[in-house]
Amino acid sequence: MSAGPQIGVTLYSFTEPYHAGEYTFEELIRRVGELGLGPGVEIVGFQSIRSFPAVSDSFASRFRGLLDEAGLVPSALGANIDVCRRRDRRMSDEETVEVLEAQIRAAKKLGFRVMRVQFGAAPDALEAALPLAEASDVKLGMEIHAPHSVDHPTILALRERFDRLGSPYLGFIPDFGASMESIPPGLLAHWRGLDAARPDVIEATTEAWGRAHRGESDPFEERRRLIEEATELGDGPGRDLAALTMNLFGHQSPAAWDEIMHQVVHVHAKFYEIGADGTEPSIRYADLMDRFRRGGFDGFLSSEWEGNLFSPNVDPFDIVGRQQQMMRRYLEGS
Repeated sequence: MSAGPQIGVTLYSFTEPYHAGEYTFEELIRRVGELGLGPGVEIVGFQSIRSFPAVSDSFASRFRGLLDEAGLVPSALGANIDVCRRRDRRMSDEETVEVLEAQIRAAKKLGFRVMRVQFGAAPDALEAALPLAEASDVKLGMEIHAPHSVDHPTILALRERFDRLGSPYLGFIPDFGASMESIPPGLLAHWRGLDAARPDVIEATTEAWGRAHRGESDPFEERRRLIEEATELGDGPGRDLAALTMNLFGHQSPAAWDEIMHQVVHVHAKFYEIGADGTEPSIRYADLMDRFRRGGFDGFLSSEWEGNLFSPNVDPFDIVGRQQQMMRRYLEGS
């Protein structure tokens, strides 16, 4: 019988104090262990390892030893597929495979059995990298991140290929930001408090998000239109926040994850804020936790806090701890 979902955290949640130099990479891992925010630890390779994807024997040994000392385990390695890193053209599938394979080797060396990949990796590239993933015992998890959803054409093409190949080393990583119930209240409060904020742009953005959420319009088209309108009005902050709103806060029903549950290898338990009542006001966590528990998922729910986008003074360690308390409460059915 499945042991049920496990809980962990991605170090990406602590980007602000890490970039500010308040913690080293090793100190972050120790802090996660001290606060009991594991046992799963996810890292983003290019954010955490200066030489990535090259990983020395000494670094790998030190990393694995550090996890052991902190009572933690490696849950997922965040790979990056930057297909537009050149100005003149996109990466070819052959170049993408080279990038994928280098990061698969890094994942194996560091002890990760799941590697997050991004939609820039086309089905052909993933199929070509699959033999190395299988030989390395590293599952490739395609992240489904807003504004994508399980039925977006890009994801449907991947689902079709994964089904045809039938390998347990190809799967998906749902990001709960794809299943938002509303725009985070904290973002709207932050936006309205900006000196340069234009109420008409804020109102247009909330209305556009609502239309997309009700299925009345396409979120990609709404995003394009909002950016054009805000640019014409000379509202730079409004343009950026409108794009962020349409990019990050997806509209997929929690029930839609059932379609791919058998292929889920890891989860980004995205959240933005935790209210005084101990809940996330813009994401239906009770439904999501119940759904993944009943669906037989037994991998890691990796806490991913992105509220730093509009709440820079919040303690990320504290809010991750409160989010994990909420998840455990729902998983236990209380």
